[in-house]
Amino acid sequence: MRSTMNLPISLRLTGRRVVVVGGGEVALRKVGALLDARACLRLVAPTIGPALRALLLQSDAELRERAYELADLDGAFLVIVATNVEEVNARVSADARAAGILLIDASDAQRGDAAMLALHRDGDFTLAVDTNGAPAFAARVLRDLRPLLAQPYGAALGVYAKMRTYAKATLDNTERAAVLRTLAALPIDELSAMDFGEAEHAVDAAVSELRAELPVMTRRVVCATRGSALALTQSRTVAAVLAQHGLLTTLLEVRTTGDRVQDRPLASIGSQNVFVTELELALREGRADYAVHSCKDLPSDLPADMQIAAICARHDPRDVYCSERYSRFEELPAGARVGTSSPRRVAQLRALRADLQYLDLRGNVDTRLRKLRRGEYDAIVLAAAGLARLRLRATYVEPFAVDQLVPAVGQGALALEVRSEDADLAARLRDAASDPGTERCVRAERAALRRLRAGCNAPIGIYACLDEEGMRITGVLAVPQGPTERAELCAAVASQEQAEALGTQLGALLAGRLPLFGRRLALARSQERPSRIAGALRALGAEVLELTQAATSPLPGEPLPEMLLFPSSGSVAAVEPYLAHLRSVCARPLIGAMGPRTAEAAAQAGFAPDLVATQASNEAFVQAVHLHMLLRPPSSR
Repeated sequence: MRSTMNLPISLRLTGRRVVVVGGGEVALRKVGALLDARACLRLVAPTIGPALRALLLQSDAELRERAYELADLDGAFLVIVATNVEEVNARVSADARAAGILLIDASDAQRGDAAMLALHRDGDFTLAVDTNGAPAFAARVLRDLRPLLAQPYGAALGVYAKMRTYAKATLDNTERAAVLRTLAALPIDELSAMDFGEAEHAVDAAVSELRAELPVMTRRVVCATRGSALALTQSRTVAAVLAQHGLLTTLLEVRTTGDRVQDRPLASIGSQNVFVTELELALREGRADYAVHSCKDLPSDLPADMQIAAICARHDPRDVYCSERYSRFEELPAGARVGTSSPRRVAQLRALRADLQYLDLRGNVDTRLRKLRRGEYDAIVLAAAGLARLRLRATYVEPFAVDQLVPAVGQGALALEVRSEDADLAARLRDAASDPGTERCVRAERAALRRLRAGCNAPIGIYACLDEEGMRITGVLAVPQGPTERAELCAAVASQEQAEALGTQLGALLAGRLPLFGRRLALARSQERPSRIAGALRALGAEVLELTQAATSPLPGEPLPEMLLFPSSGSVAAVEPYLAHLRSVCARPLIGAMGPRTAEAAAQAGFAPDLVATQASNEAFVQAVHLHMLLRPPSSR
């Protein structure tokens, strides 16, 4: 006969729902350990001890001060029953087993699936003792071992963790394993006394020793990356791949405009490049050799001095529904609050459920999930790839099908950007990190976005995939105050050029459905900040030339705008040099003005308006221009 043996397993409970039934001393010990593990805690008990209550009030745990009910297990990953009433313990255990939920029964270890072991903690170092349901003896074992644990294992483990992170970013799998084995054997006192610089030096020294007999052709490069947890995870993943091909990376954290400004929607701080510009500046200034971007953050056209060197294999491209209360998007009640910062998601979600509230949601992935847990939203929508890379989740997570919610251009893929002049580095990055199939699909998507002349934050979804028939590319765009337009093409593609041609064809198909596509408008500006009017008109397909005080006259051969728009009386004065040129050549486009004061200022400047929006609001002005242009066919320009 084989004896029954327990298998100790360490569960990672961060963000997972754990339900504790009971309010006494046993529950107090369990809750303390669970809070240390950052579990999402729900405690159910009709009576709660004062020490336990005080501990719960210092956390964001959910407290249900009443008798246990079956609904208390909703969304649970783990259930711990710790009451002194056998009938309750047996009922909770039976309910958990019927629901397929992991169970710890403090009153009967054999009835549960697991047990919480006696622990000795020193920083991140944890020693667990399992005596198969004999807690008093386990405590005795720890007391006996304590003199042997006087060395600072926790501090040493913290240093070793830094070594592992550095080694993962700079070494391939074979070298990393050998180096980490050497470092793990260092004396505990020596490890625990190292600072971060000494830890990196120890890794480098171990690498040098390992490579002494078999030198490898290597090059050290610097990667510009955003400082969020997701961006750093992505950049370290790329760095690990490059290390296998002799490119050893040091990360340079750069804070972008999109990272700094968290209190406003992205559209109000600029239509594109809010996560890109500062990284490109680091490349231009020579502070970095390459930058890692989420492909969906990149504008459709890069500056002339920049190029995409590689596009890595795509992770899950889908958007996912996340909630702590409702298991599916269809189950949300009317009026429920759904958080997302993406106009693309809002447009498509509203087509599915117009009865919900769609609210702006900013912050990193973990921040967004924390806001969801705090109840600020009933549900949020995130990118599946970001959740997977960070190993985060909500109680309920359900992906949307790509034909139900078409992803953003490049969603799920990473792009490596370098200076255009760095041809050798671009070639090495491409050989090391690029995935041909993903690159073909993403370049097709970006070609469609370019044809639409849209930014990365436009309400547009485009997704290409390869199957046995060739490439299938689907596009969806939301027209303000209009229907959501959708198109799909499929063709055999054998090269990047053919993929981009198919993407361009899809973009042209969608562009032709925009009400102001091909209409050229000029918008006078008195301020340099991003214009919501310009963004709204571009979303309708118009080509918008933004005129500032520096504008004097059109470039040679540049056609005049079909309509010149004045959003304020100040904007009339700001572009007086441009107006002077129009007078000198006796040219007069159509004139649009927002409000009677602006109309009067335009008339005094010699350009009486053909259109005056009576309501002085951006929305009313854009709607008036839209209607006026629709009533004036392009042939009459």
